[in-house]
Amino acid sequence: MKYFFIAGEASGDLHASNLIRELVKADPSAEIQGFGGELMEQAGMKLMKHYREMAFMGFVPVLLNLQTIRRNFKQCEKNLSDFNPDVLILVDYPGFNLRMAKFAKSLGLKVYYYISPKVWAWKSSRVKQIKESVDEMFTIFPFETDFYADRGYRVNYVGNPVLDAVLEKRTDKSFDTFCAENNLIDKPILALVPGSRLQEIKSLLPRMLKAVNSITSHQVIVTAAPNIPDHVYIGLVNGHQVSVLRDKTYDVLQMADAAVLASGTVTLETAILRCPQVVCYRMAGGALFFAIGKFVLNLKWVSLVNIILQRSAVKELLQHNCTPANIYKELRRIIEEKAYRGQISASYDELQKVLGSKGASARAAQMIVEKLRS
Repeated sequence: MKYFFIAGEASGDLHASNLIRELVKADPSAEIQGFGGELMEQAGMKLMKHYREMAFMGFVPVLLNLQTIRRNFKQCEKNLSDFNPDVLILVDYPGFNLRMAKFAKSLGLKVYYYISPKVWAWKSSRVKQIKESVDEMFTIFPFETDFYADRGYRVNYVGNPVLDAVLEKRTDKSFDTFCAENNLIDKPILALVPGSRLQEIKSLLPRMLKAVNSITSHQVIVTAAPNIPDHVYIGLVNGHQVSVLRDKTYDVLQMADAAVLASGTVTLETAILRCPQVVCYRMAGGALFFAIGKFVLNLKWVSLVNIILQRSAVKELLQHNCTPANIYKELRRIIEEKAYRGQISASYDELQKVLGSKGASARAAQMIVEKLRS
């Protein structure tokens, strides 16, 4: 069968690539094209456009790139029409994907959604669009089943693929070996993970660096996103005593005493790797758009750890609270207060129980192939 995928960011590329690998096992004759990243390409998909040309976050960046966004839609519509797949598989990224779902339905194509848009967080009105344009939804959080059921839509819960992705890439290297291989000094590690989009990296990384500048007990490692060129990090870390490592995020988090993160899937990945964390977020457009956002969001928290556990298990520093002073204060608590670290560890134990067993990608692939064949 023929499959067309659309993923618009790094986490989507990762989870879609694992799904593609499992689809090829379940359907050895599979032909796969789509929009995504190098991981999906390596898994067996013919890459039509890279997500780095699609990742615009925030009101202002979207306005400034409207022409590019329109061209992306047009190219995707043409590629989809020309390929004429048995199914369009969408991975999160709702602003783009829900429009493509509607277009695919106009062509009479099957539309499956893997990893639901966060409609339970905001824009719950999108549930109507999903019901109209998406034939099957494959969800990764247990609470999404009840959310959609309350709105008259049945979903397929497959478990969380983050668990698979993280556990498969855990390293068994010692701290000393890791430091030696990456030319690091013999000091405990603080990890800075400023996100995968250029706008958020430019916004968050300078604040993170300023926060850790006076912490001499640890060495600081910045993890580089796969789609962001080296010169961006070189320019931002200039003058700071830090190391920048690429393609080593999981290893760094596994070795680190604490991590400062951009809000996103990485918060959940960090919890699975059991690294204490500080979650940061700044919206392009400043305090005004953040204030407006508070009225439209349906959630008290932004990090997946807190959303799943429904409480403040890890510290969130959002918009005007995302300051170097506040980041520094939270890091000092993590580093110095044993009881506080114990609370975070206990929360991670609870999270692991909620997430359940691994194998989400294989379960989703099997369901997709069976539904298409039936």
